[in-house]
Amino acid sequence: MPTSLVGTRIISSFDALLDRLSARLEAPLPGHDAHLRMAPESPRRHVLSVAERSCREAGVLVLLLPPLDDPRIVLTVRHDELPDHGGQVSFPGGQREGTETLSETALREAEEEIGLAATSVRLLGGLTPLYIPPSNYCVHPFLGAPLAPPSLRPTDREVAAILRAPVRRLLAPDARVVEPWTLQGRDVDVPYYDVDGHAVWGATAMMLAEGLAVLEGLVEKDSRAE
Repeated sequence: MPTSLVGTRIISSFDALLDRLSARLEAPLPGHDAHLRMAPESPRRHVLSVAERSCREAGVLVLLLPPLDDPRIVLTVRHDELPDHGGQVSFPGGQREGTETLSETALREAEEEIGLAATSVRLLGGLTPLYIPPSNYCVHPFLGAPLAPPSLRPTDREVAAILRAPVRRLLAPDARVVEPWTLQGRDVDVPYYDVDGHAVWGATAMMLAEGLAVLEGLVEKDSRAE
């Protein structure tokens, strides 16, 4: 069985990794420090905060897949022809409905988008909520893992493909790429992660950066980038 050395402790199973992650999520989170690493224009902290916002609320699922020695994070690619954010990469998730909790929102949307039964997920805890000014959304990410190996497939008309991003590779020092882009008529240096040829940027990259910061030290980095 693969093992990972963390300090003086050994993680010998995927369940043990999840237990450690759950404990980490109860401690102070990396928060906006991690978000700012992937922010296109380094906004001030208060701009990212959801505190005292009159905003639309959304929940997203940051799903961690086994195995222990090569864990993956699930992302979705939107169809190119969609009028809003066509071709972009996101986490399974969407807008809160009725009286459901935000974690219930994340699980419901994951079931609708990638065929993942809500009852088949172990929720580990919440990451730091993030305010997205252009859409006026307060997005609440939740880290989870399947109770058994899932069979994922696009089950929503908006989802074109499912990506399984290798955590080890994303933790590598050279995983963060920065390029000059033109956004809304302005030249901006945009940081992003390259996942199977797809640029993961913006709010998704910012939330992913915090998830990776929580995972760092528990999962070994890709040795090719050292």
